[in-house]
Amino acid sequence: MAVDWNPAAYAAFRGLRLRPALDLLAQVPDLPPGDAVDLGCGDGAAAGPLAARFPGRRLVGVDASPAMLEQAAGYAAKTLADIADWRPGAPPALVFSNAALHWLPDHDALLPRLAGLLAPGGTLAVQMPVNHMAPSHRFLRDIAQAMFPDRFDFAGYRPPVATPSEYWALLAPLGALSVWETEYLQPLGPAAEGHPVRAFTASTAMRPFLDRLTAEEAARFTARYDEALDSAYPRLEDGGALFPFRRLFLILTRP
Repeated sequence: MAVDWNPAAYAAFRGLRLRPALDLLAQVPDLPPGDAVDLGCGDGAAAGPLAARFPGRRLVGVDASPAMLEQAAGYAAKTLADIADWRPGAPPALVFSNAALHWLPDHDALLPRLAGLLAPGGTLAVQMPVNHMAPSHRFLRDIAQAMFPDRFDFAGYRPPVATPSEYWALLAPLGALSVWETEYLQPLGPAAEGHPVRAFTASTAMRPFLDRLTAEEAARFTARYDEALDSAYPRLEDGGALFPFRRLFLILTRP
């Protein structure tokens, strides 16, 4: 993705995006000595809750977006790095990652590698969206391929997040593991322009599509997407919509 993240657009739904992070954090056990790393920290939304949950612990924010990292506050240190290549200076007590790892491929290698970076008794805590087969995300692929077949081909598409049982088979041999899914029924208010669900996905799921389109193509693509969303997520009386959103959580504590 060539275009950097837009912190203001992402923060428009800060409460809905922070709720899963809080639910994940509530299940993190007591930690051994060491840093707490917010991996894919974005604009630092989870920094305050992490500091409150583990007071006095050194908190490190890691992200690949310069724009997001510039906005992030509350960390003792901030590191600009790609998660795929990131390595800590010393084994951390916690690697906490909220809504970041689904952007990276090869979880069979990535997650065991992250777990292997932990201090003895340390914890890997991860939350990832699993809405990729829902209309909100499927429409993006279907419309892009229909309108621009020279640039988009999803014939062999596989969701970037595996099933809970697949993560269990991968990670259970490495320590004490808990895996679960939660579906959040998100009430979205009316959008200033277009469908409310499009307002939510514009700063995340839509980005890889819009990055490959001209301004004129993006306008036509967005109009088709709005029309499809109206059929799947009917408007409420106030112009908003209900947006079910499913997320996967896992917590692995090393021996």
